[in-house]
Amino acid sequence: MTERYVSKSDAIAARLLGGEMMIMSAADSTFFTLDAVATLIWQAADGHTPLSQIAAKISKEYDVDQDQAERDAEEFVSELSKHGILLISDAPVIKTGPTTPDRT
Repeated sequence: MTERYVSKSDAIAARLLGGEMMIMSAADSTFFTLDAVATLIWQAADGHTPLSQIAAKISKEYDVDQDQAERDAEEFVSELSKHGILLISDAPVIKTGPTTPDRT
């Protein structure tokens, strides 16, 4: 399987409130509230951590089979990428220029 890397879009607004990550797409105003596992993926989506490594952390922290964690992480990332909230790449992502930090 080809390694995939995930990064957050600059076209979002995100904030951690009461332990839940709230994300809104500036492109289509889609709003998401993330559970603990999805928040872990979101917070690790730095563009240079492989998705398999993020899934390994999920597997260890939540006592889930590694293959299942990878499938679930891939599905989640794919869904948010359809809304332009997460960006997926086959190579590490290097961002240049100013970025707006999410408030996590």
